[in-house]
Amino acid sequence: MGQQETADVDEVFRVETHGIDPIPDAERHGSAKDLFWLWFGSNLTFTYVINGALAVAFGLSFWQATAVVVIGGLSFFAISAAGLSGIRTGTATLVISRAAFGVRGNFPAGVLNWVVSIGYTIVNTVVGTLALEVFFAEIGWQSGTAGRAAALLVTLALTFAVAMWGHATVQFAERWMAYVLAAGFGALLLFVLPGTDTAAPAAAPGLSGWSLAFVVMLAGPFSYLPMPADYTRYLPRTTTLKSLTWMGALGGFLSSVALGVAGVAAATQADMTDAVAGAESLLPGWFQPLFLALVLGGSVTNSIITLYSSSLNLQVLGIPWSRARAIVISAAVTALGSLAALFLTDFTTSLLSFLSLLIIVFAPWGGVFLADMLLRRCHYDADALHAGSAGAYWYRSGYHPAGLTALLAGMTFAALTCDSELWTGPLVAPLGGADLTLLGSVVSGLAYWALTRRRVAAYAAAA
Repeated sequence: MGQQETADVDEVFRVETHGIDPIPDAERHGSAKDLFWLWFGSNLTFTYVINGALAVAFGLSFWQATAVVVIGGLSFFAISAAGLSGIRTGTATLVISRAAFGVRGNFPAGVLNWVVSIGYTIVNTVVGTLALEVFFAEIGWQSGTAGRAAALLVTLALTFAVAMWGHATVQFAERWMAYVLAAGFGALLLFVLPGTDTAAPAAAPGLSGWSLAFVVMLAGPFSYLPMPADYTRYLPRTTTLKSLTWMGALGGFLSSVALGVAGVAAATQADMTDAVAGAESLLPGWFQPLFLALVLGGSVTNSIITLYSSSLNLQVLGIPWSRARAIVISAAVTALGSLAALFLTDFTTSLLSFLSLLIIVFAPWGGVFLADMLLRRCHYDADALHAGSAGAYWYRSGYHPAGLTALLAGMTFAALTCDSELWTGPLVAPLGGADLTLLGSVVSGLAYWALTRRRVAAYAAAA
């Protein structure tokens, strides 16, 4: 296949034809540097400013909260390394996880992941819409219900158009939006950091404050675990683990840490209960409209990758449509959810509480997936991942008992130690209020290793 034919398969502003079907070697292209811009751009989102401010609200000092932000950023090394599975198989992450859970056993996590990806897309859409609504009001163009409706339409259109075109356009948009957003958020740092009160004493956060801060900072990166292969499956097989890990991790680390520190710094100077208003109060008047545009842009860049992955997710769940058609379902649900969040005042709070509770499932899921990947050293039978009952990953009637047992063990631990608005585990109080939900990933990973370390190695050797 010639170079021109290769470019036509995955080309900017042309609808991507591939979905979860394996990308042939002849159609692979790009380099690990593409991952830097993907993860850097998609994480230039105001969410990290909010997370940094929350760490201070939990009682941590500037330096303590900054340490949590940095540790949270380091988790992108694991997220980025998980992309090697996409290079080896040429398919999406939630197809590859069939190796750990079985074809049928993988289905529930696929459903929940789609719910989570749409939930976060709705949250980002709402944040971007509200910022754009204020921008419209400040320039005297629209206000009230009409302004909010117009802002929602613009935000949805920006997100859907890029995600619908597909992989190449997503990477292109993330890179160019990253240039603009990085300059804007860089200016935000210059305005916010000089007034930081680094001497403000911590309010004795205790184990509870520390654990809640870590949950907030790590939940974002953990939510990406079902996605990394979605964006590496086009890379040539010669792409090394070292290069893809460093490029992707540096992108996510730099943007998340820079904005997290901005949030920590802002929280030492202003009331960040309303994070957008609190940050805006620290900025000169001429920059405030640009700040609102940054909030909108960051929301869109993050929504683009979650919406794109949701279309692959629907194919994993068996929707017999192309990726470009399947994304219409995700976009429609996002639009309806955003309408509810913007015009039913209690919907957003309920949605955020629900999404925070789902870490009980996704932390343990991530532990099993990463443990399986490490045991196999990312060697899979790519054909068997798509072969259904005829493949090696059918196990027992489509379920992998070891993977599901390990997942259940991790979920049990996470549920017992979870401290959220909708559920407080019975072990939280004895632990001094600590939320150890994320350690459910460690429990499930160790359980999976204990149950499968010999058998999975045999599967990997056969693959």
